[in-house]
Amino acid sequence: MPVRPAGHLFLQPVKTLSVIYIDEMGTCLSMEEISLLLDNRCTLHTIGEINWKAYDSRPDVNFAVARTRDGILLKYHVREQWFKAEKTLPNQEVYEDSCVEFFVAPSSDGIYYNFEFNAIGTCLLGTGTGRHDRKRVDPPVIAQIRFLPSAGNLPSGEKEGDFKWTLTLAIPYSTFIHHKIEGGRGTTLRANFYKCGNKLTVPHYLTWNPVATDKPDFHRPEYFGLLEFA
Repeated sequence: MPVRPAGHLFLQPVKTLSVIYIDEMGTCLSMEEISLLLDNRCTLHTIGEINWKAYDSRPDVNFAVARTRDGILLKYHVREQWFKAEKTLPNQEVYEDSCVEFFVAPSSDGIYYNFEFNAIGTCLLGTGTGRHDRKRVDPPVIAQIRFLPSAGNLPSGEKEGDFKWTLTLAIPYSTFIHHKIEGGRGTTLRANFYKCGNKLTVPHYLTWNPVATDKPDFHRPEYFGLLEFA
């Protein structure tokens, strides 16, 4: 079991995922090939916890996760009624758009990273020990993340309909600027996965592991689940 970060209670319930190893990355696979590997080899997990009754909209959201010798692979599958992808520059407020997020704490030092992406792959990346001490990571670091958005790369204002989109991500360990992650079997990270759309006509806030706060708040590492490297 992981060491509890100083200053945080490790609360139940806690979900656990086994993160499989994909070794073909030595051949420099394209993002299209990575997307297919995640489809064929990984189990889909649901981001479907509604923790706040005032926000009961529930888009259909699932994700797959795997690891390589160099980083973490993710693929989000989203179906939602309201779609928006206006942000195009690193560290803009992508959580106001149709947004998927990956928050992860690599060690017991209290530092965690918030990887946030809108549907066209624009990324906000922050680090710190809590909501109020976040520091945005420099764009050249963010540029190391490879992505494949099924929605394309052009910005879009809000639209209503039946929108299905995927986002495949290859997040290198080098983007964890305060940690050195070896990524070997037996490594355990604490993490949560989110879906939000803060400024959609009907906002929503979904989580993978439950979050027991009075108001929507994703910056709560005491509610992270576990990722175990198989």
